Amino acid sequence: MDIIFLREIRLDARIGIYKREKTITQTVELDLEIALPDDRVFKSGKVADTIDYAVVIERIRSVLVEQHYGLVENLAEHVAQILLEEFHAPWTRVSIAKIGAQRSARRVGVVIERGKKK
Repeated sequence: MDIIFLREIRLDARIGIYKREKTITQTVELDLEIALPDDRVFKSGKVADTIDYAVVIERIRSVLVEQHYGLVENLAEHVAQILLEEFHAPWTRVSIAKIGAQRSARRVGVVIERGKKK
């Protein structure tokens, strides 16, 4: 399996279950591992034959503007489904952390792995 990865993507999100979190944006950090659907890019060298990470980041940014997420788990699941369905990845690992959400922790978050159902 060939995988592209994106590390330490920082975006603003409307996320959280507490009253104060429903009125502000918070910085989230994403790490993504995305399996390539096939090996065409290795032969062609064309971005059209791979998953364009700039497009991935912009798609996720647009999702974060569209709605409020109660839990990082919900956001991670939504991101994973986008990668599987829209970008045709056969497998993905999504890590999302809220930065500074807890005084005693630099980051709190979740890591999920999802694959296409056969």
